[in-house]
Amino acid sequence: MNPISRRHFFTKGSHLLGGAALTSLVQAAQSAKGPHFPPKAKRVIYLHMVGGPAQMDLFDYKPEMQKWYDKDLPDSVRQGQRLTTMTSGQARFPIAPSKYKFSAAGQCGMMMNTELLPHLAAKADDICWMRSLHTEAINHEPAITAMQTGNQITGRPCLGSWASYGLGSMNENLPTFVVLVATPTNREQEQAISSRLWSSGYLPGEHAGVSFRSKGDPILYINNPPGVPDSVRKRTIEGLNALNEINYETLGDPETHTRIQQYEMAFRMQASVPELTDLSKEPQHVFDLYGPDSRKPGSFANSVLMARRLAERGVRFIQLYHNNWDHHANLGNRMPSQCRDVDQPCAALIEDLKQRGMFDDTLIIWGGEFGRTIYSQGGLTKENYGRDHHPRCFSMWMAGGGAKGGAVFGETDDFSYNIVKDPLHISDFHATVLHLLGFHFDKFSFKTQGLDAKLTGINHAKVVKELLA
Repeated sequence: MNPISRRHFFTKGSHLLGGAALTSLVQAAQSAKGPHFPPKAKRVIYLHMVGGPAQMDLFDYKPEMQKWYDKDLPDSVRQGQRLTTMTSGQARFPIAPSKYKFSAAGQCGMMMNTELLPHLAAKADDICWMRSLHTEAINHEPAITAMQTGNQITGRPCLGSWASYGLGSMNENLPTFVVLVATPTNREQEQAISSRLWSSGYLPGEHAGVSFRSKGDPILYINNPPGVPDSVRKRTIEGLNALNEINYETLGDPETHTRIQQYEMAFRMQASVPELTDLSKEPQHVFDLYGPDSRKPGSFANSVLMARRLAERGVRFIQLYHNNWDHHANLGNRMPSQCRDVDQPCAALIEDLKQRGMFDDTLIIWGGEFGRTIYSQGGLTKENYGRDHHPRCFSMWMAGGGAKGGAVFGETDDFSYNIVKDPLHISDFHATVLHLLGFHFDKFSFKTQGLDAKLTGINHAKVVKELLA
């Protein structure tokens, strides 16, 4: 009998576990060989309006509400549906009609807020309008997590990570998935934006989003420290990678492999990122197209222009967050500011991509994590009112990348409270986006903890054909 020491067992066991991990990694790599069918969209620019834009003030026209000013929301409309704690204790639920001018835009006749969104209205026939999205989440953190990852619980891969995993890189000198956070002009009530939202979750770490900063170095520590030349940096990275390769061969931890790739990517980005983030060579007519804030680092206009440059250079997925859409109060003053931030740049992005021949294979997504209530939170005057969270219905739009321009999908009741035609659950939206990227949503999965995990989860999702060109 040959006794085996505890140390010997765990040393041998580590090789067994490493082999299992390596086998799992190989299987995972084999399951993501590219799209299931030719994609309409090769890349995505996702513009997320953090806080939840009020659909009835932007895209969900409700003229009947003018007759209901300051009258209470009928119980027959609410139907006992859940409220947040911010309004559940209110004695009244006074109706607050939109104070903005709506008119028909484009040949499609989309009724929208043309007063605050005139540039976007001019692009109405390029846009696929969706007015019947709904979600189960009623608070920001679970709602934005569900919108980004398909689940209210954190720790799942986001849409950008799934796109990176499935489609891979188009430029080895830049990340496949980049995140930008724009600073709104009005900063009255911003929501926290956490890096959990661009996590790769259970996917390999290389598919996580890389956050670009608007000031200083675009990426922390990407540049060499003072006195350290590229040659020294290169030898340092080669030495670290050699040590990591030894560790990887011993333990088979896929995150070690990710670390090697990230070191190499960081070194290559030292040359590619300065050129990318230098907007000085953009012609004046481009800055004029995106508007007066387009030269201001960190503004929404500047960030959207940066998103176009990223897409142009082969970045697969660009996630851009714009904050301060959580209009619990002072909506009359805050909504115009928010719309000024986004109106011209969004229309410019559509036009710019068209001029560069990129519109047809670039999918633009615009929207928040839920909608707002027709009744006012707190007091109500025509100058000052607010709206609470509302998950039962909200509006979003898509453009390019195989989305059906000029389509107007879904209807809500006169109160923009309940959906009356063509409900669109967020899992259906995710399934449709994956379809545009060339994937059967029900077959696009990653094995983890014994499960074939999917962006759409176990929901009975469906691709909405009416949204496809």
